[in-house]
Formats: sequence, structure tokens, C-alpha cells
Amino acid sequence: MGFIRQQEEDLALKLLKWQYHRLNLQLPDDISLKKHAVKLVDDAHRIAVEKGRNVFGIIKELINDLKKK
Repeated sequence: MGFIRQQEEDLALKLLKWQYHRLNLQLPDDISLKKHAVKLVDDAHRIAVEKGRNVFGIIKELINDLKKK
């Protein structure tokens, strides 16, 4: 795994933790949270390729969509 990819996953993980804390929800276990972060980054990359957008912005949008569900 590349350095940038790892940084994206770490950022997604931090944003997920922040959202759970902000919404006063119980944090899932570390393995589930990490899997979720990896999926978010995968989705962001797929969307970025399809639409030609910024991966960081897409990650933020995906996490914001989670809180609406």
C-alpha cells in the first residue's frame, strides 16, 4: 500500500471517529472501523475516477452521508 493511500485511510478513520463522537454514538470496534475507512476510500477513488473530482472532498461527503442514515 502506498504512502498516500495510507494517509487517506488514516484521514477517513479520523473523520469517522469524529462523526461518531459528534453524534454521541458508540464507537464500533477498531477492526470494523478500519474496514469502513478502507471502503470509504475505495468508494472515493471510484467516484473520483468516474467524475474527475477530489478524493478528499468525496471522503468528506461519504462520511456526511453516513450521519444522515
